[in-house]
Amino acid sequence: MGKHYLLNLYDCPFDLLDNERFLFDLMEIAAESSGATIIQTISKKFDPQGVTVVSLLSESHISIHTWPEEGKAACDIFTCGEANPKIGCDIIIHQLKSQTHTLSYIER
Repeated sequence: MGKHYLLNLYDCPFDLLDNERFLFDLMEIAAESSGATIIQTISKKFDPQGVTVVSLLSESHISIHTWPEEGKAACDIFTCGEANPKIGCDIIIHQLKSQTHTLSYIER
């Protein structure tokens, strides 16, 4: 059916993890760089901190949930077809300046 990556990021800067516009753009860049087609992206900024962004893709979805106060984020990218979601994971790791991360792969 497709490729599903589960990415947990640690030790990321608070200001990046709490920036809704930055994360919105990052999800779209990661999706497009993976070769996916974005249908719609939505986001929610939480009070006092935290952001969730979800992009619906023609190939499935990409999402991020952040805990800025802990320096943590959880992402997943699921695609079918010819898209390469690992590229998106690499971009997210780099752009969020994660000091450590875990990356799991599921063939679906």
